[in-house]
Amino acid sequence: MTSSIDEQLVSHELFADQPRARALFAQLRRDDPLHYTTAEGYPPFWAVTKHADILEVERQQDRFINAPLVFMRSTEELRERERTGNPLRVLLGMDGADHRAHRALVQAWFMPQNLKNLELMVSQRATEMVDKLLERGPECDFARDIGQWYPLKVIMSLMGVPDEDHPHLLRLTQQLLAPRDPDMKRTVGGSNIAAIKEVVGDFFAYFTKVVADRRINPRDDISTLLANAQVHGQPIGQMELMSLFLNLATAGHDTTASSLAGGLQALLENPLEFEKLRAQPELLPSAVEEIFRWTTPVKHFCRTATEDYVLRGKQVRKGDILMLFYPSGNLDEEVFPDGEQFRVDRTPNRHIAFGSGAHVCLGMHLSRMELKMFFKEFLRKVGRIEMIGKPEQVLSNEVAGPKHLHVRYEAALA
Repeated sequence: MTSSIDEQLVSHELFADQPRARALFAQLRRDDPLHYTTAEGYPPFWAVTKHADILEVERQQDRFINAPLVFMRSTEELRERERTGNPLRVLLGMDGADHRAHRALVQAWFMPQNLKNLELMVSQRATEMVDKLLERGPECDFARDIGQWYPLKVIMSLMGVPDEDHPHLLRLTQQLLAPRDPDMKRTVGGSNIAAIKEVVGDFFAYFTKVVADRRINPRDDISTLLANAQVHGQPIGQMELMSLFLNLATAGHDTTASSLAGGLQALLENPLEFEKLRAQPELLPSAVEEIFRWTTPVKHFCRTATEDYVLRGKQVRKGDILMLFYPSGNLDEEVFPDGEQFRVDRTPNRHIAFGSGAHVCLGMHLSRMELKMFFKEFLRKVGRIEMIGKPEQVLSNEVAGPKHLHVRYEAALA
């Protein structure tokens, strides 16, 4: 393996070039599926690229923990974090009893039985956004004008955040999850960590006001639930509370937005599959799962070994970092022999776009509902549609999808 592979694995540009990323991971899965990576300026880590190995790591939450590193950071960033501290205690960075207790606070809101109560709201938001698409016609940037707004409006409705504040929180989310994208990042004296901390501070300032309001004026929303929550029999700590708000306000929509725009891109790039879905709308549930597999918005998470462990015949040492590459797992030839094909009727579909184990995505059922309702309305109301030019991807190895997806379209015939 060449050092250039190591440099690519930590690059925020890699996933913006989908053919290059797929070729790289295909090579790794074939030649060195558990690749020890030593990229200049980064701590060494194991690149985990096989579906089975990702599952093996994730189901052993005590051997491979989320803390202290959720996303890969440069050595310089890690040193700065050590000097100044980490302001976050998000679910993704918690383990064991702490993770279970904090996750339990909001888990019921996102379970299928409760989502039945939200179907009308989600359906209304889907209708609103498809109608907006048609109003903007005959052309628009689907990723920017529609895709990023629909799931944002859904999660903010659950949190009780007014519509006029949505643009502010969208911008903060983009700055946090795409810290290297020149169109999205915040710049603070050339320091990535300082910029992230400033963004986090803005999130905290906003939701501190929300908490103060809900403690005086409770409502039937997630914000009220969190504002009055207890963990281990005690009121939740301020840092944990603000981190939960940040978790929901970012992960609650950004991944779904990437899947929505990426899903439309996949359908447009595979017109026979698009026509198959139009002709057989009953395929929508399997099509949505294929969209999640194909787009895999979360590009990686990190785990840290708490003890020595042999994985795929290689010795992982206590303290070693493992970088789990979900897009690679979702193209693994052993699980998806025709994984390079986008198929709306793929069943079964054992994708890992939502992760697995204790940290499986909290909002996966809501995300499924959102895509099904949007595309149901879209297929009913939108007729001919085509891409204009080449889509542009977000520059991020954390959460990414189309940044720009220009389309030309017309309403379906009545």
